[in-house]
Amino acid sequence: MKFIRQWPQWSGYAAAGWSLLYGLAGLYWSVGGAGFPFAPIDEDYRSGSLLEGADARMVAPIMAVTGAVGAVIGVLMTRVQCRFRVYMLGFAWALAVTLALIIPDYSLIALVALAPFILVFAFTGVPGDQGGVGDILYWHRMNLVILFVGGVLWATAALAYQRRTAGNCAHCGRNDRPSPQWMSSPQRWGRWAVWVAVASCLPYEITRVAWFLGYPLGIPDSFERMMQDTPGMLEMGLGLAIASALGGVLTHGLVHRWGEVYPRWIWFKAGQRVPPALAIVPASIVAAVLIPAGLMNLQLGFDADSWAVNAPGVLWVVWGAALGAATLAYHLRRRGPCRHCHRGAAGPCLPRDPQRAARPPSNRLA
Repeated sequence: MKFIRQWPQWSGYAAAGWSLLYGLAGLYWSVGGAGFPFAPIDEDYRSGSLLEGADARMVAPIMAVTGAVGAVIGVLMTRVQCRFRVYMLGFAWALAVTLALIIPDYSLIALVALAPFILVFAFTGVPGDQGGVGDILYWHRMNLVILFVGGVLWATAALAYQRRTAGNCAHCGRNDRPSPQWMSSPQRWGRWAVWVAVASCLPYEITRVAWFLGYPLGIPDSFERMMQDTPGMLEMGLGLAIASALGGVLTHGLVHRWGEVYPRWIWFKAGQRVPPALAIVPASIVAAVLIPAGLMNLQLGFDADSWAVNAPGVLWVVWGAALGAATLAYHLRRRGPCRHCHRGAAGPCLPRDPQRAARPPSNRLA
């Protein structure tokens, strides 16, 4: 845990190391090495990435050069504060967004949703025509996970460098100046973000439940028959819809009391404080992986007679952005004093009802 808390010190080196390794891979692919992760491949193993089917002779050299530049800038961002701050931040944030949000496809959200089942699939087989777990975790898909990890590393490196060079605490972002107005009222805009997140996933849930029940909502009859003839396909869609709905319920915890204190129905934890990271970490991951999935659906487009195949997925961009905003509001509301700069000793944002805050703590849960 101490190592994780020191992320501003090592995130630049981690981003630099990742860039160096992936840049070397790009150099290997540019001279004809095997395994180029975007090369044309059988349709069953293609990804939905923006670079899928790209020519290695054009893309791999760009990977090599970007990796080399990134390795240098990552080290400089950790060790040096220079006049090129704006350019280094621009490079870092652009690379973070490109790697984490633009290049990947729906694979990331699929792996997050299927994570509890992959171990089961290893013994029971994967529903449908897949031959095994290897048909889920193939190279073109796992490369996108590697790119996403690189994007996260560059985002943390850019954030730490941006805070440090602006005179803020690299860990919490605070300084001695008054906080912006929007940071003082996270409960208000956090509620709006939660409702937007929940509403944006409803079209996906409604269409998948309708298909399972035999109503071809937004799809032609031929597509419905294909799903009925594919073992486990309708059940998988229903399971993902239920998981999405449960996620919507949990999202409400970001603005309700049971997201801060365990409620009575969790009897073995009732009345105890919910660790903020227990909500912030998974919500942040889901928010981040929803956006590239939504962008992929937008790239694929949709027809009038089969709009329900991709159109609900386009709203995942809104879902991810709103969930990210709600998670940020939860973080601002619950963060306490910084362990490193000791700012924020007055505690998190004041509750809306000062009289309630003055009452002694109670085990009674709303």
